Amino acid sequence: MEEEPELLRQIYRDAHVKLLHGFMVSGHLQGRLLKMLVQMIRPSRVLEIGTYTGYSALCIAEGLEEGAELHTIEIDDEMEEMILRNIDRSPWHKRITLHIGDAAELLPHFADGFFDLAFLDSDKRSYWQVYEATLPKVKRGGFILADNTLWHGKVLEKPAPADRQTRGIQEFNERLAADDRTEKVILPLRDGLTLIRKK
Repeated sequence: MEEEPELLRQIYRDAHVKLLHGFMVSGHLQGRLLKMLVQMIRPSRVLEIGTYTGYSALCIAEGLEEGAELHTIEIDDEMEEMILRNIDRSPWHKRITLHIGDAAELLPHFADGFFDLAFLDSDKRSYWQVYEATLPKVKRGGFILADNTLWHGKVLEKPAPADRQTRGIQEFNERLAADDRTEKVILPLRDGLTLIRKK
């Protein structure tokens, strides 16, 4: 496998040292896969929902061709300084536009069919709602990648009443399986990555 770039290695380490949920960073294997999928799909515009530290955004941007762009949305404004610092240190920073806010409020500002590829890695409690808001923004024949769809194996269990994250992922998986607007396959990679193609 391709070596992890030094900047990404630093971002990964910083996340685990400085943040409570450092495990949420995509990491080496998934990061290299994201880059390769972008190189295969060759999108001109990419949407990411859930920036966190910017690790996955930098992997996506690395795979983009010259002139292509990534719009990444992060709801937690306390992450903005760290994200911008990480992006600014990258040679791919000009390909990335960071939006701070709620995706539900920001997505209507993009035209339908604007994106060739979307990467979903947001709050699992509202995964299906985010997917529904994202799908019209993706072109026909475009792709959506949904992260964490195996959710530490919890998708096979009955969740505790208060476990809204697991129930959100279970709802997403069940409704997506029945969605005839798309073709889809789950890759059992890391925490589960679902590849979705819009018909």
